[in-house]
Amino acid sequence: MAKEDYYELLGVGKSATAEELKKAYRKKAVQFHPDKNPGNKEAEETFKKVSEAYDVLSDTDKRAAYDRYGHAAFQNGGAGPRGGGGGGFHDPFDIFRDVFGQGGGGGGGIFDEMFGGGGGRDGSRDGSDLRYDLEITLEEAARGAQKDISFRKNVTCERCDGSGAEPGSKRVTCPTCRGAGQIRRSGGIITFTQTCPTCAGSGSKIEKPCSACHGEGRSPKTTKLNVRIPPGVDTGSRLRSSGNGEAGQAGGQTGDLYIVLSVKDHELFERNGDDLYCEIPIKYTLATLGGTIEVPTLFGKASLKIPAGTQSGTTFRLRDKGMPSLRGGRQGDQLVRTHVEVPTSLTAEQRQMLEEFARVSGDANEPTSKSFFEKAKKFF
Repeated sequence: MAKEDYYELLGVGKSATAEELKKAYRKKAVQFHPDKNPGNKEAEETFKKVSEAYDVLSDTDKRAAYDRYGHAAFQNGGAGPRGGGGGGFHDPFDIFRDVFGQGGGGGGGIFDEMFGGGGGRDGSRDGSDLRYDLEITLEEAARGAQKDISFRKNVTCERCDGSGAEPGSKRVTCPTCRGAGQIRRSGGIITFTQTCPTCAGSGSKIEKPCSACHGEGRSPKTTKLNVRIPPGVDTGSRLRSSGNGEAGQAGGQTGDLYIVLSVKDHELFERNGDDLYCEIPIKYTLATLGGTIEVPTLFGKASLKIPAGTQSGTTFRLRDKGMPSLRGGRQGDQLVRTHVEVPTSLTAEQRQMLEEFARVSGDANEPTSKSFFEKAKKFF
């Protein structure tokens, strides 16, 4: 039976670069890996084929020979995959580790993360980072705050001190792999090497698991923490609390806790970066005659001078009354937009005085501003 074309197996053209070959193989290897398809002989065979194809095409000399002679280049004593004589030992997992960055060293590569490793050779595993979502007020974001939070996480088991072994018990050599941390599976003429499922690659196992944590070395517990929120934070700001994530296993490092903040909408202020915006109503008499008023800020009251003749929609700036800069720069400003209130009801005396004002001002016969008509002339 004729062998399939290596380029077609990987799904690339003959001009594919080394990086394109690696990406194509990575995708196929993940798809057809035996651990992802337990008991599926067809997937296992496909995995062997794509591994062989990548082994040849990733080698410059072998690829040149294949491009020139095809599969015949590796027959009758030709230089077969991995430098063998066509029928020597070939472990597709070696290529797989090269592609995914493990490089044959200790754990921690992408290969381990995908297929059950990720720990040290001694079985240790680092604890996971945790996320806590915390909602605060705009006042707290402006002034800073101290907040008490509580959450559940895995902490080091007190009974076994994180070892996972019952007090008085110990770790013994893994009976499955005999301390090697790996086992070999035969697939015809090809042998597969994989992490030992019993000891997860550590080479040893607990003689008698801890009765409290069942060998986990950790147990869930509610943890309370006081968090300091610096002035100037905004929605999306993240605070990192080092060492307050989940406990590691078998001596692994503890993860971190990330507090993700969201700031509640304020009934008066809107925020834009470090600046604050608000709208205040003013009496039409104040807008006409001018004067000084007190306006609210997040840090108390501030005086604002209203010039005579202020129109509705005029915006004033209060310097350094906005949000503090989280990075230590200049504090933002507060922008105050005025809205002139028109009275909805008048007493007889008020109405008489306004009518007299309108008559004296000439507004009684020409209520619309002349400037408006000057601007509108071009439309007629």
